[in-house]
Amino acid sequence: MDFELSEDTQQMQRTLRQFMQRELLPRLGDYERLVHRGEYPSAVIEPLKARARAAGLWNLFLPGLREDEPGTRLSNLAYAPLAEIMGRVPWASEVFNCNAPDTGNMELLHLFATAAQRERWLVPLLDGRIRSCFSMTEPDVASADATNIATTIRREGGHYVINGRKWFTTGAAHPQCRLAVVMGVTDESSLAPRHGRHSMVLVPLDTPGVRVVRNVPVMNHLAPDGHCEITYTDVRVPVANLLGRENEGFALAQARLGPGRVHHCMRAIGQCELAIELMAERALTRRAFGRHLADFANVQDWIAHSRVEVDQARLLVLQAAWKMDRFGNKAAHVDVSAIKLVAAQLHVRVLDRAMQVFGAMGLTPDTPLAELWSTGRAMRFFDGPDEVHLRAVAKAELARSRETLGSTAVYYRNPQDRD
Repeated sequence: MDFELSEDTQQMQRTLRQFMQRELLPRLGDYERLVHRGEYPSAVIEPLKARARAAGLWNLFLPGLREDEPGTRLSNLAYAPLAEIMGRVPWASEVFNCNAPDTGNMELLHLFATAAQRERWLVPLLDGRIRSCFSMTEPDVASADATNIATTIRREGGHYVINGRKWFTTGAAHPQCRLAVVMGVTDESSLAPRHGRHSMVLVPLDTPGVRVVRNVPVMNHLAPDGHCEITYTDVRVPVANLLGRENEGFALAQARLGPGRVHHCMRAIGQCELAIELMAERALTRRAFGRHLADFANVQDWIAHSRVEVDQARLLVLQAAWKMDRFGNKAAHVDVSAIKLVAAQLHVRVLDRAMQVFGAMGLTPDTPLAELWSTGRAMRFFDGPDEVHLRAVAKAELARSRETLGSTAVYYRNPQDRD
């Protein structure tokens, strides 16, 4: 297992860090002011997107790009450290056209789109001219078990008719969002296999019957691009809008989730690194009870635990990315569950420690910590809650043990041997 990166890839990391430092960080205040006024900060993001593309920092996330598609052809392992660098600023990935959920949707279209779908949706997404959303989670069922999804996609002649209610559809409030990838039931037969009933359909957001009901706040934070509740009422789209094959929606979802979880986890690690830096600097400069906070053993423990836990998590994510590159997404599915579980819980712990070091200030918008903590807490749900990933890892471990059942008997001690 080799995590060494080429000189070209290391140079790209240096270029990205310089771009973040020189171009993006000076615009943080402008971004926040626009968001505070209730505006989407396009005036900040769009000029930065143009500069990022000119610098070659564009569509970094998608391995195996065709020669006619814009972007940099990086493996999952090579992209992972770039996601960590971008993760330090929650909105930075949009500047480089590497933002969720568009990355996952572009991967889906890249793998499964027809020529017409590619031309209408993938090309403008790769160019950064439009945004998209992924409409899967529902408020009326336990979506941790995605087979519960109840939105119906019924065929009527040359059209599909969609009825259902979704929420936490990230990106739907973005002013450039034009497309929803909707997952629903296409085979309502009780005899249909649990994972062979659902399909994905491409739905333009301006289709009659599509209604963005609200942008749902997460931990009382309202994302400018939205985590939206959407209703689909007798929404009609052509059969040609089916993505992939009918009733194979779960297979498509798995193809989408693997790389996306690597991206999420590395962005989370980037935010943990920022939290450690802020925590250490605060501890060195803040005094209480006649000493700097850094002189207290418990604060030193928080910093030390954070450092070793972040480094451990990073290695685990890189291992998953390496396995995906070498053996394919399917071979790494347990590793992907493991990193999602570890990174989400780590994120909350590290941000909580940093907030504690900052005291009451850590709860305010005067530092990025409170917003980043809310992102980490949400991460324990999106792309599957912790419990789902724990179950996946446990099932794999138990299956491995069944294959060698009894092999540990030699390690047991017979009391008669002690006589």
